Parts: sequence; C-alpha cells; structure tokens
Amino acid sequence: MGFADQYFIKNEISALISENPGPGLGIIIVIPSFNEPGLIKSLESLWNCKRPKLKAEIITVINSPEGSDHEIIANNLRSKHEAEDWISSHQDHDFKFHIIYKPGLPEKHAGVGLARKIGMDQVAYRFNQINNPEGIIVNFDADSTCDDNYLIEIEKHFRKYPKTHGISIYFEHPLRGKEFSENAYLSIWLYELHLRYYKQALQFTDFPYYYHTVGSAFAVNTAVYCKQGGMNKQKAGEDFYFLQKIIPHGRFYELNTTRVIPSPRTSDRVPFGTGAAMTKMSDMQEPQYNTYNFQAFQDIKQFVNAINRLYKASNEGANKILNEIPKSLKDFLIDNNFYQELQRAQENSSELKSFLKQFFQWFNAFRIIRFLNISHEEYYQRHDVKAASKILLKELEVQYENSDLLEIYRKLDRGGFAE
Repeated sequence: MGFADQYFIKNEISALISENPGPGLGIIIVIPSFNEPGLIKSLESLWNCKRPKLKAEIITVINSPEGSDHEIIANNLRSKHEAEDWISSHQDHDFKFHIIYKPGLPEKHAGVGLARKIGMDQVAYRFNQINNPEGIIVNFDADSTCDDNYLIEIEKHFRKYPKTHGISIYFEHPLRGKEFSENAYLSIWLYELHLRYYKQALQFTDFPYYYHTVGSAFAVNTAVYCKQGGMNKQKAGEDFYFLQKIIPHGRFYELNTTRVIPSPRTSDRVPFGTGAAMTKMSDMQEPQYNTYNFQAFQDIKQFVNAINRLYKASNEGANKILNEIPKSLKDFLIDNNFYQELQRAQENSSELKSFLKQFFQWFNAFRIIRFLNISHEEYYQRHDVKAASKILLKELEVQYENSDLLEIYRKLDRGGFAE
C-alpha cells in the first residue's frame, strides 16, 4: 500500500509511464508543453544543472485540446519526436526524461491547468509506487530556463526544512538579447515590475500570504499535494488557485538562492498572465502598463491591522471598526458576507491565533484580488506601474533615485534591503 492510494482511486489515476521508478528518486519536474518550439532549450537547461544527491526525473506533458488545427497537432508531434531524439542521446541513470503525449484533451478543461495536473498526478503516482511521501514535485515551463544550481538549491532547501509544504522559487525574465524585440524586452520589464510591485504592496499591508505564484517557479511536497486534492483544471491562473490551497497551511517558503528564467513571449492561449500582458503591449508603439493604485493597498492595510480587534468584537464593535475603514473596502466586505464570516471565525476559534487563521480563510488572496478589481472600477484609478512603484518605495523608505526600479524590486524580493 502506498501513502496516497486513496487519492489515485478517488481520481481514477493510473500509470502513464511504462518504466517504473527506482529507489532513491526524490525530485520530479513537470513541464506542460503546448505548440512549443523551444522545448529542447528548456530540457538542455535542466540537463546542464549540477546534479542533486537525490535521483531526479523530468516529465514533459505535450498536450492539445480536441479539435486543434492541423498546424498545432503537427507542431506538437514535431516537439515530441525532437524531444525523444534528444532524450535518446542524453541518458543518465540518475537523471531521466519522460514524455507524456496527450492530444485531444476535452475542450471544456484542456489548458495549462489540466496539463500540469496530468503531470503532477503522475509524479505523485510514481512517488506513491516507491512509498516516498516526501518526494518533491517541481513545476517548470517549456519556454523557461534556469541557473545551473537550480536542482541542488531545491534539494538543499527540502533537506534543511524537511517539513516544507511548498516553495516559491525566485525568477527573473530576460531583459536584453537578440531573441526578442526591444519592445518585448521593455514590455516584460514593465510586467515583471508589476508582479513585484503587487507582491511587495501586498506584503506592505501585513496580509500574511503575499508570495509570488508563478507556474514555472514553485515546488511542493507530494503528500501535501495529494492531501490538498491535487492540481486544478483552470485554463489560466492554475498556479495561483493551486497555491492558495497550500500557502495558508504554513511551512511555505521563498527560495531565493537560484533562479528560473521564464520567457517574455506573447501568448493568446490564456486571458491573463504574462503571455496575455505581453500580447496587449505588443500592439503599443510605446509599451505602458497600469497597475493597482497604491491607495487601495493602504486601505487594505488599515483593515488588516484592525482584524485582531475583531476577535471578540460584538456586532456593535465590528460596526465601529468597519466605519473606520474607507467606504470602498467597507462596502465590499459587507457585500461579501462580512458579518456571517466574522461570526463563523469567532465561533470556531478558542484563541486569537486560530481566529486569524479562520478569518484569513475568508479574507484570502482571492478576495483581495476581487476587491482590487472591483474597487478600481469605481473608487480608484489604475496607476502607471513606474509611478506606483516609486510611491511604494517611498513608503518603504527605500532610495530609488538614479536606480533601475526593477532591479530595486528584485533586490527587495530577495530580501536585500532587510534590516
């Protein structure tokens, strides 16, 4: 019996890889691949990594939805054959590559979420076969590369913190080169600045779950993966939705000693995220990106800092606290069942710590993004990302004059300005 047999029975999962896993296998990387011309570059980047002590595997899920046009099917088959040829000349007993070919996925669910789920479920299945609940599931992308210490740093973290549930791995998009246009490099500079501004602004609010959720840059413990019900089938934002199941349970970390390098290319497969943002800016003569107004984060901070007072607050006391915060957030909270959720958290908590955990199950990252999006339709104006980033740096008392804003935010994300 394996540690997660019930998960596989419930989800009707069976082996898709004929070769059984061997003893000592401890790290498996999942790469979803759709209509991908650059897969070999990603495989080579992983092959060139310094080898971890644990045995490792890379599983690529080449996928397409039912009804895909002939060009996509042909490109996927080309990727499959090229990858198989490449694998045949890159043999290592302790570092193996596998291809899962999944054409014709149901249109209702086909997308990056389902592809990741197929791959991650197979990783969990293989770790279950050798009864290794501590096996590490790593997510990567078919257009990403990484530093050569990528695998050993992941391994090092899980050895140092063996009870880790998951990690967010540091990433940097390329900002110069010959592969993309100057417009593309400027666009990804703006979009990455937005990602880092959002993360730092969320951290500024004292909201406890402020981590990056980038699909090509996270890893999780296998037993935790199965316990939380596995990956979802979201066609976009699957990484965000999945990690919000993992992060609130604690033992989630940032790994900043290595680097994933995602691609800045355009994409029309998903409605939001990097590819969609790059596509939108590619039509601009001079790329610009508008982000959330910093005032919205200041309003969130005011509420988050008052949550402790809600622990034993009466309805009258809760009303008083709500009346202290801006109308934009007050109205949003009331519209989203604030009083019922407050009562639930109070009734299910015997101490402040458990109350906060209960309350943040409701006032979570999903709800914050929903508030930000709704409130920017009526109360706030979106702000140029460079201007908004400067406002936050002033609030954090970080000097930015004559400095590259993105480099400052990268340093902030690596903890470079910590006291």
